[in-house]
Amino acid sequence: MKNRFLAKQGLIVFSSLSMTFLAISCKAQDNFGGLALYTVRDNMGEDAKGTLDKVAEAGYAYVEAAGYNEGKFYGMEPAEFKAYLESKDLKPVSTHMGMVTLENVDQLIADVKAVGFEYFTIPVPPMGMFTFDPGTRTMGMKGTMEDFANVLTTIGKKCEAAGLKLLYHNHDFEFKENAEGVIPIVYLLENTDPKYVNFQMDLFWVTKAGADPVAYFEKYPGRFKSWHVKDMDEEGKFAPVGEGTIDFGRILKEKKTSGMVKYFVEQDMSWDKKPLEVIVISHEGLKKIGFD
Repeated sequence: MKNRFLAKQGLIVFSSLSMTFLAISCKAQDNFGGLALYTVRDNMGEDAKGTLDKVAEAGYAYVEAAGYNEGKFYGMEPAEFKAYLESKDLKPVSTHMGMVTLENVDQLIADVKAVGFEYFTIPVPPMGMFTFDPGTRTMGMKGTMEDFANVLTTIGKKCEAAGLKLLYHNHDFEFKENAEGVIPIVYLLENTDPKYVNFQMDLFWVTKAGADPVAYFEKYPGRFKSWHVKDMDEEGKFAPVGEGTIDFGRILKEKKTSGMVKYFVEQDMSWDKKPLEVIVISHEGLKKIGFD
């Protein structure tokens, strides 16, 4: 009788543990979509691990980093950063590496690989080619497009050899004619090999430039492997996904044409809301639009 009672109690404990494990597993499976951690950069600077907890709680399944300095991601060694992401069921998919040069690229690739990222993403023209006018708040680049394409190709070949994939992330100036009458993104698309160089399309900045993302997907199919899903309000400012004017439903229908494999919510500035609030609002917006 006593043994049967103990066995029953053990079964109850085991059942309770199983239900807890199942609940945790279901929550992890319910999580979807990616977050560009640049959105919560200040929070990451103050408490990286606590912020990652909030990112997972908001429902995201994977992340894109933007906080590498002197061999560490958000103050953590690559192995520690990888382990903490794993503990939160957050997959490291992409990382912005704007500091890359032809001199430091090998070390950066090694560190990116150590975390388990798939995409090595360059967010602006590297090696001093990027320009920013604080007066007009306009972005641009100096140097030739040929040099720019060659640098991307050189880095892209190194990434490919290491088992990584190189992406270039746009702002608005790449979709506008430069002083020579060249549209930078068109030059890069037509003068780089997709084996080594592909692109992360920031849907906000393409829209800001007056260009149509779908038209680029159709003309250059398969080249835009990831997206930044970032909305725009009626004043042309950053907005939570689903609270702005960008027709994400129309764009999402062309996912396969684009070549998009992963997407990341991003909001550069959150205005009257806190970044940890907008990532929750945006994740709900993703559900309503039909992202998965």
